[in-house]
Amino acid sequence: MADDKDGREKQARDDDDRQRRRDIATELERGDEPEPEIDAADLGDVEAELESLEFPATGAEIIAAIGDRDIGPSAERYTVEQLVPETDKVQFDSPDRVRVRIRRPTVATAMKRIVEASETLPNEELGGSQHDAYEKTFVELARVSPDDYDESIGVVRDWVVDRIRDKEKLPTSRQIRRQAAKVCRESGHEIRNDDWLGI
Repeated sequence: MADDKDGREKQARDDDDRQRRRDIATELERGDEPEPEIDAADLGDVEAELESLEFPATGAEIIAAIGDRDIGPSAERYTVEQLVPETDKVQFDSPDRVRVRIRRPTVATAMKRIVEASETLPNEELGGSQHDAYEKTFVELARVSPDDYDESIGVVRDWVVDRIRDKEKLPTSRQIRRQAAKVCRESGHEIRNDDWLGI
């Protein structure tokens, strides 16, 4: 790369992108958001069955093996199939990645709908850092609007699905963050500039 202004700017952008991807991955691994997670005790037999699967495994393989298994507290049960996208394009590298996903049902169901809608796009695929940025946006919606995160996540999820259907294109991670911030502000929640949604 040339040592000129354009080269230095590109290198700075690339460094920022790499840092953003690391931050997203760290946040997703920690799973620290206000949505009450499904307790490990409520994962039931799924815990043991996840360990018996061979990883990496696709969403479709996980659903084929354990999709009908129930998880969650007795008041609100989910099947694994409701929380994991039924696709070969989403891969989980370990049982822990599946656990992180299924223990956050509101975020998981939103991501499932978006991933499955994105499969209708002929020239685009929701993967890697863009997928992680979408997921982190939903996690932040839950943090910023704890009283109505279900509704906020549903509004943003539907906005993304509509954009996929109407424009036949995935919104950028910046666009979904901007839309999520708009939804939060309309609900009376403050978004600071240093927040994930504060772009």
